[in-house]
Amino acid sequence: MTKQDFSLPPGTHTVAFGMGDLNGIMRGKRIPATHWDTICESGNALSIALLALDMTSDVWDTPYVNFDNGYPDMHMFPLTKPVASPWEEGVAFCLARAEGMDHKPVPIDPRGALAEQVKRAADMGYEVKTGTELEFYLLDPETLQPRDQGIQVYSLARAAEMEHVLGPIRQQINELGIPIEQSNPEYAPGQVEVNIRYDEALKSADQVIMFRSLVKKLAHVHGYLASFMAKPFIDQSGSGFHVHYSLWKDGKNAFADGGKLNQTGKSFLAGIKNHMAEIALAGSTTPNAYRRRQPYTFCPINNSWGYDNRTVGLRVIEGADNAVRVEKRDASADCNPYYLLACDIAAGLDGIEQGMDPGEPCLGNGYELEDAEPLPADLAAAVALAKDSELMTRVMGEDRKTILIQQAERELEFIAQQVTPVEIERYLRNL
Repeated sequence: MTKQDFSLPPGTHTVAFGMGDLNGIMRGKRIPATHWDTICESGNALSIALLALDMTSDVWDTPYVNFDNGYPDMHMFPLTKPVASPWEEGVAFCLARAEGMDHKPVPIDPRGALAEQVKRAADMGYEVKTGTELEFYLLDPETLQPRDQGIQVYSLARAAEMEHVLGPIRQQINELGIPIEQSNPEYAPGQVEVNIRYDEALKSADQVIMFRSLVKKLAHVHGYLASFMAKPFIDQSGSGFHVHYSLWKDGKNAFADGGKLNQTGKSFLAGIKNHMAEIALAGSTTPNAYRRRQPYTFCPINNSWGYDNRTVGLRVIEGADNAVRVEKRDASADCNPYYLLACDIAAGLDGIEQGMDPGEPCLGNGYELEDAEPLPADLAAAVALAKDSELMTRVMGEDRKTILIQQAERELEFIAQQVTPVEIERYLRNL
């Protein structure tokens, strides 16, 4: 096996070096270039707590890392070749992988859950390819409000007005090796969508981790706060994470037959459909994420499927053989891509192994279907389903699943303990 090249670009003085945490947030360290050879050889030590802390960096006792075992170390090693940052002269950017002090994979590393499902697919003769679409908001960092007005989705005039920040996001992230296909204004002030070209599933998830981190950095450079929060404004569009799935075999799309979705594709679709409700926690991990799940918002409320239909949970796209795919539309932009893809792929592969059939497609308005299984409408319901989910236990393992559920329950408790501004406005003076 050829040794991978992790050499630094000429002129590098610092390496921004990190990996995805429990929530898919990229965390790590900045390494002097003079120390890089040592990092490549011996790794960089940091606490395993990185994989068991919430989005605010709070920690709690988890099954694998806790106060009783002292929050021990793991090591980060380079996973991708360092690439020069177009906006920080002398700084290179590098994604890391986790390794335990025993030189084995870290059992609570979310990336490992997806790697296992990718291997499972390979053992079945398939390569899983995924394309990702992420929506996010560009906001004023002081007011936390959009700077533009109106929705004007897909408007090229509005796109031109945002080009001073979206242009660099497309171009410079492309230069860093993440293939951006397109960007467009979305259905709310300050909201945009960026699509990343499809690739092998593990690489695709890695790119999402890096993309979100790089977008935040680039937005800051241009005077914006970028937020992937699922529903920052109750009266505006939520931010989704749509994933396009296909399986490939011998260089050909295993879902396609004459430009149509074949039985293999339908069985994969059926597997996801049948497990979609119970794995909802993998794609929507906070109470806020479930505020997206409302009828007529282009966020699905059930597990319906259909052809080129944006009211359903699973949208089939046909055309040329290499374009045939299944789009899953329920996840929030702030979820962990490793857990989302791992659970979806596992469900789809179960569908193939068991010869599942998805039933009849929805030919109309998916929001009005009465026989489709509803998706959880709040985090508590999603947690209850996840606790009983054999699939999530099998895919994530007990420790990973427990940590994700613990975080969700902590978020539910935190929100429940707040008195909101709306309550003050409605009740304080009037009751």
